[in-house]
Amino acid sequence: MKLKYQLKDNNFYYTNTDISKNKFDIQDSQIIHDIEQELLIKSYEIFLDELDENTLFDENYFKNLHKRTFASLYDWAGVYRDFNMAKGESRFCQGAFVESSSKKIFEKLKEDNYLKDFENRPKEEFAKKLAYYKCELNALHPFYELNGRITRMFFDMIVIFNGYKPIDYSTITPKQYIDCAIDCVQYADKSGFEKIILNGLHKIKPN
Repeated sequence: MKLKYQLKDNNFYYTNTDISKNKFDIQDSQIIHDIEQELLIKSYEIFLDELDENTLFDENYFKNLHKRTFASLYDWAGVYRDFNMAKGESRFCQGAFVESSSKKIFEKLKEDNYLKDFENRPKEEFAKKLAYYKCELNALHPFYELNGRITRMFFDMIVIFNGYKPIDYSTITPKQYIDCAIDCVQYADKSGFEKIILNGLHKIKPN
């Protein structure tokens, strides 16, 4: 069983499980995982189809990724948490400050033009920026669940906009990824993700 989030209100999960309460009252972890994966694949297709020069990778876009992907399954899709959460030794942004902290992250991202002008800039510079914001959103951990998958999709849309394929994580193990995420949250160390992203960035070859 995966490590559950530590919540003050354990009513979020079904009793003695790591399964979030859902609209269909499904309590089989494999079925839930399969449904989530199907919804994510479908959402990738939808958001890719909608991607154009007017797309703004702002806070509203980020929330909508989560809401539109998982609203059919969870009531809390797209809703920021207002309570404290931890996982293992990692303590995420306090619930009372999620909204204000998110505003600051996306204000800074706006100053960086939502990373929309990196198509012809050095890949190393792009990877550094992506790792910075990835770590910021990891530490924020704004949603009840499914933060990692939505955050990865968010940055995939940004790199695709800039002429890259989705970030390739296939050369690392899940443990290596999790260790980098822990380093981000506990030590504000983005170097691990910077290396992973740099190695996973590949330009789309022109036809």
